[in-house]
Amino acid sequence: MTSPSTVTSFILVAYTEMEKLKYLYFTVFLLLYLLILCLNLLVIGVIYSQKSLHYPMYIFVCNLAVNGIYGSTSLIPYLLYQLMSPSHEISLGLCLAQIYCLHTYGFIEFCILAVMSYDRYIAICRPLHYHMFVSTQNVIGLIVLSWTYPLTAFGLCIILTTKLTFCSRFIPKVYCANFMLVRLSCFDTTVHNAVGLVTVSFFVLFPISMILFSYIQIVRICILASKESRFKALTTCAPHLLAFVNFLVGSIFEIIQSRFEMNYLPYEFRMFISLYFLIFSPLLNPVIYGLSVHNIRVQFLKQVIKAMKCRKTST
Repeated sequence: MTSPSTVTSFILVAYTEMEKLKYLYFTVFLLLYLLILCLNLLVIGVIYSQKSLHYPMYIFVCNLAVNGIYGSTSLIPYLLYQLMSPSHEISLGLCLAQIYCLHTYGFIEFCILAVMSYDRYIAICRPLHYHMFVSTQNVIGLIVLSWTYPLTAFGLCIILTTKLTFCSRFIPKVYCANFMLVRLSCFDTTVHNAVGLVTVSFFVLFPISMILFSYIQIVRICILASKESRFKALTTCAPHLLAFVNFLVGSIFEIIQSRFEMNYLPYEFRMFISLYFLIFSPLLNPVIYGLSVHNIRVQFLKQVIKAMKCRKTST
C-alpha cells in the first residue's frame, strides 16, 4: 500500500489491456471523435444559420450538440494521449478535472433532456399556452439553469473529493470516475458516498421523473385525440424519446460496470459499456435529430446540395 502523503498521481490500469492493439484503438477513437465533432458542429451550424429553426425545440437540440462536444472532448483527446503513453499515469489534478467534466456532461445531458420533455408536454398538452410558458425569456432561463446548476452543484460535490488522501494509485478504467477515486481513500468515506448518492439521485432521478411525468400526460392526451393528432405527437416526440433512451441505457451500463465486478466478461465488452454514454450519445443524437426532424433534415439537405453546386462551379 502506498503512503497517503505520496499519492499525487494514479495509474489508469485499463490501458494495459489495450497495448497489443493500441494503434487500432487509436485509429478507431480518433475517427469516432472526428465524426462526433463533424456531426454536432453540422447540427449547430444548420440551426444557427437558418432563422426558420430559431425555435425552442431546435435551440434545445443545439444545446444537446454543444454538450455532446463537451463530453466527448473531455474524454477522447486524453484517451488518445494515454493510448500512446508508456506509463498510463494521470496526475491528481487532471484526474479531478476529468471527473468534473465527465460527470457534469452527464448531469447536463439529463437536464437538457428533461427541459425538452417539458417543451413537448406544453406543445402537445397545452398548445394554447405554449408561447406563454415557453417564451424566449423562459427558454434562455431553462438553458442557463440546465448548464449552471450541474456545473455549480457538482463543483461543490467534488470539493469533498479533493479533501481525501489516497492509499492506492490504481484505477481500473480508461478514465477517472468519482466513485472509483473515493474508493482509493485511506479513511472512512461514508459522508462522501452519501453525498455522491444524493447528488446522482437528484441529477438523474429528478430529470427522469420529469420526463416520465411529461410523457404520461402526453399519452393521456393522445388516447383521447384523433389518429392524425396521435401520429403528429408520435413523430414530434420520437427523436427525444430515442435520445433519452439511448443516453439512459448508456448511463445504466456505466453504473453497473462501475459498481460491480465484471472481470468475467471480455475486456472489449466492458470497455464498450463503460464508454457508451460518452461516445454513442454524442454520436447518435445529431443523427437522430438530423434524420427524424423534418425541418432540420430539409435544411441539412439544402446545405449539402448548395455545397455540391459550389464545388461543381469551382471545378
